[in-house]
Amino acid sequence: MPNDYIHIILADDDEDDRLFFTDAFDELNMNTKVNTFNDGIELMEYLNADDVILPNVLFLDLNMPKKSGIECLNEIKANSKMSDIAIAIYSTSASEEDIEETFVLGANIYIKKPSSFKQLKKVLSEVVSINWQYHTNGLNKDNFLMRL
Repeated sequence: MPNDYIHIILADDDEDDRLFFTDAFDELNMNTKVNTFNDGIELMEYLNADDVILPNVLFLDLNMPKKSGIECLNEIKANSKMSDIAIAIYSTSASEEDIEETFVLGANIYIKKPSSFKQLKKVLSEVVSINWQYHTNGLNKDNFLMRL
């Protein structure tokens, strides 16, 4: 890993969600660098830049204006340069359809946005400490949906 930190990106159009997310990492005192993006277009412009440092984990909201999380997921998975990014779907939706679609498209884990700051910190801590190489080798629908 570059600089011995975990590089994390959140793409979410909700300003409050972005703020809670960065605050949670600040409080967790983990060796992370967090970048946030307001929408899918900003995210993909960043990821497609020539000199980009790709994230270790990308938290992707599904319902964003301009370019949805599903569209971003499709673009990321179609690009071999981005194949090692662990993708955590991070959404208010818990619909079976969304869970199934993102699983089939190649996301690594599905997280329904927690309702409390304490739960958020717990979820983020767990996701960042996952051994992604091991997790994705045995990926099945049962371990795809993170339950609180």
